[in-house]
Amino acid sequence: MSVSLPAANVNSPSPADNNSSLRSSFAALAHRDFRLFWSGQFVSTAGSQMQLVAINWHVYLLTKSAWALGMVGLVRVLPIILCSLVGGVVADSVDRKRLLLFTQTIMLVSAATLALLTWSGITTVWPIFLLTALASAATAFDNPARQALLPALVPPKDFANAASLNFVAFQVATVAGPVLAGFTLASRGGPAMVYAVNAVTFFAVIWAVIMIRAKGGNSEEEKTPVNLDALREGWRFVWRTPVIVQTMMLDFVATFFASAMALLPIYAADILRTGPRGLGVLAAAPAVGAVLTGLVMTRRGGNWRRPGRVILFSIVVYGAATIAFGASKSFWFSCLCLAVAGAADTVSTVIRQTIRQFVTPDRLRGRMTSINMIFFMGGPQLGELEAGLMAHALGAPASVVTGGAACLVAVLIAMFKAKELLKYRITNDEERSDVKL
Repeated sequence: MSVSLPAANVNSPSPADNNSSLRSSFAALAHRDFRLFWSGQFVSTAGSQMQLVAINWHVYLLTKSAWALGMVGLVRVLPIILCSLVGGVVADSVDRKRLLLFTQTIMLVSAATLALLTWSGITTVWPIFLLTALASAATAFDNPARQALLPALVPPKDFANAASLNFVAFQVATVAGPVLAGFTLASRGGPAMVYAVNAVTFFAVIWAVIMIRAKGGNSEEEKTPVNLDALREGWRFVWRTPVIVQTMMLDFVATFFASAMALLPIYAADILRTGPRGLGVLAAAPAVGAVLTGLVMTRRGGNWRRPGRVILFSIVVYGAATIAFGASKSFWFSCLCLAVAGAADTVSTVIRQTIRQFVTPDRLRGRMTSINMIFFMGGPQLGELEAGLMAHALGAPASVVTGGAACLVAVLIAMFKAKELLKYRITNDEERSDVKL
């Protein structure tokens, strides 16, 4: 049937509301709770990005195998697929701040244990896989809680700005983390030092969550029992809201086929021959493009008249940049291609997140986010497995180029199938968005 969904409260700031363009670009940071949470996440994310690079490099040093690099993606995604749905129900049922304290502690312990084992001289990848899987299982509960908590930290008028700033912080950390990881890996500390630094950074989020004043959960009337009916309710809402399903499917397909990050150690070591420092720069390149684009988007906020078309165009750019990277033999051109891919992914990600949050009622946000995790995190992680297997069979360049081409084919199909997304409008308060459910 056809119903009208409330439009996002995304009016562009007026001169009366803001004394300067700088204030409008960082409006969400005026709110204490968001500022605390944003800062803590930045520090922790930088450490986590350091560890992601270190794990891939560590595994490649131990195995010299593209297949083993693909397995890293698999051990990251399986716990998310198995646990995320339950994680969403839990995030809608318990105090989200307490849940975050628990999950961050689990990830801290995992990183610290990995550091100790590496310092002791492990020679097999299985401890790395096991501890990576444990951290991913904690992420399956952590991410729904974080995303569901975000609307409580800012008023609705600043939510789109908060989403953009969150993404900017994530991408800045994704620039800093890999670069720091590259230099640390080249030093005497090696992977063990990276894992130890990551363990320490989790204290930043733990401190921020403790200091936040906002409520961490739904009211007693809105609390969701942890049972199968609650899980079904979340699934029903998502699958009966086509605009959400279509954003999730596009995200999954694009990142599944065009995921080149797992193969960066092969490019750094064997194709571009830049070593661990070059690996750090390559891993940071997508985030450089993402940061610059994200800063532009903080000014625009959520004022997208035809967001579906913008999403499809950004995925086309993402796929084309991936193809160019796969064929490149130049280090700096490869960095440029990865930066363009990161910029395109930022546009798509921020718009998709804004649409989903505005369409979803607060009591269902944890469950919606947990279902989205299967697509948002499952796509790139399973894509790493696919890229590793393809690289093992055809070589790394062929794996990346064919993946980018498949991404473009997916967009072509979406032009005819994703009708609700293409019709969706983010409009002013007095208008409404007409979406078929």
